[in-house]
Amino acid sequence: MFKFASLLALASLVPAFVQAQQPMYAQCGGVGWSGGTSCVSGSVCTKLNDYYSQCLPGSSTPPPASTTTTPGNPGSTTTTTSNGGTPSTTPAAGNPYTGYTVWLNPSYADEVNAAAANITDSTTKAKALKVAQIPTFFWLDVVAKVPTLGTYLADAQSKQQSSGNKQLVQIVVYDLPDRDCAALASNGEFSIANGGLAKYKDYIDQIVAQIKKFPDVRVVAVVEPDSLANLVTNLSVQKCSGAQSAYKEGVTYAMQQLSSVGVYMYLDAGHAGWLGWSANLAPAAQLFGQLYSGAGKPQFVRGLATNVANYNALNAASPDPITQGNSNYDEMHYINALAPALSSSGFPAHFIVDQGRSGVQNIRQQWGDWCNVKGAGFGTHPTTNTGSSLIDSIVWVKPGGECDGTSDSSSPRFDSHCSLSDAAQPAPEAGTWFQNYFVSLVQNANPAL
Repeated sequence: MFKFASLLALASLVPAFVQAQQPMYAQCGGVGWSGGTSCVSGSVCTKLNDYYSQCLPGSSTPPPASTTTTPGNPGSTTTTTSNGGTPSTTPAAGNPYTGYTVWLNPSYADEVNAAAANITDSTTKAKALKVAQIPTFFWLDVVAKVPTLGTYLADAQSKQQSSGNKQLVQIVVYDLPDRDCAALASNGEFSIANGGLAKYKDYIDQIVAQIKKFPDVRVVAVVEPDSLANLVTNLSVQKCSGAQSAYKEGVTYAMQQLSSVGVYMYLDAGHAGWLGWSANLAPAAQLFGQLYSGAGKPQFVRGLATNVANYNALNAASPDPITQGNSNYDEMHYINALAPALSSSGFPAHFIVDQGRSGVQNIRQQWGDWCNVKGAGFGTHPTTNTGSSLIDSIVWVKPGGECDGTSDSSSPRFDSHCSLSDAAQPAPEAGTWFQNYFVSLVQNANPAL
């Protein structure tokens, strides 16, 4: 990413009359842009917004039109092209997962296959390889990943056209300025003090531009893990109180713009051990309701996502001792308690629940321990057979094996939670592959792989 940014900076210093063609995915136009405006062969300069045009794969000759099914209205058709089209502006009634095949994230599959190749035990290796066939979300945690979303949507569209199975692509929108204000391991690339909110809106605009080109591929998004939950419980943290207005404005903008291209959204709502306490339920519901109403009640905001990257069971056989004092000791109890308050606040009470690492319970010393918890295992596989009319789907949002945070106390992104006695160590930086932890998730999977 930084190399890419350096190339753009260098290109901007070269007079326009000696500009070479811009490389794939480089900037090629926009308000104030003085660099090259032509692209290398195989790509075309595409306007994403007034401030940013980018060299994207394709030809300057428009492709032939084709008849496809729109995501929000499966019973009708619209004529579109592969690099443009009009998405449905009316969401489908009911569960957005129903009738769709969830597209497999190839970047995660590649990580899993590479990890399996380094496992010597044949039984464990065979189990590990199965994980590559389980759908997970694609995390857009930096702007540099946005062009890849276009590549993935094109792949999903191709699979849809060749198989006849409607494809659903799952993404995580995760790049607010001063991100994760109460933690250190997963700080983001934007800061509020350095124009981060405007940069975040441009990031959303770029996502919208990619999705708009593939209106017949359904997209489901989890919006900004941890952000709104922090506004319920952590405003005593200076960074969180300072980020409050930016978080609200950023999430509102994301809801409005993503809804305009038919993205089904679930705002992140922490988990039972965070917002599930009785004192937090009403304030949480009020916050979600206020944001939703303030955004104009975007039609494609479907509900909330819970337990993202956490370890709570959907239905615990018995309360974990660490949950003492909270009657909402698992995600089902939390959802059942929150839903009425959401409805009263005018927010749609539908949910998806991450069970990617929830296969083993009673493994934490404290409920707030979140970093690479020892003994965790892959959990219930994604399904719409959830046992609750409130829950649209069990999902795997967190790609199991990607590290939560480093245990190296000298790292700028070190968080003390990652050196606790119930955290697996030594651990690499957040987001990088943690081979030993992945093997443990495979071996402890419940149900077994």
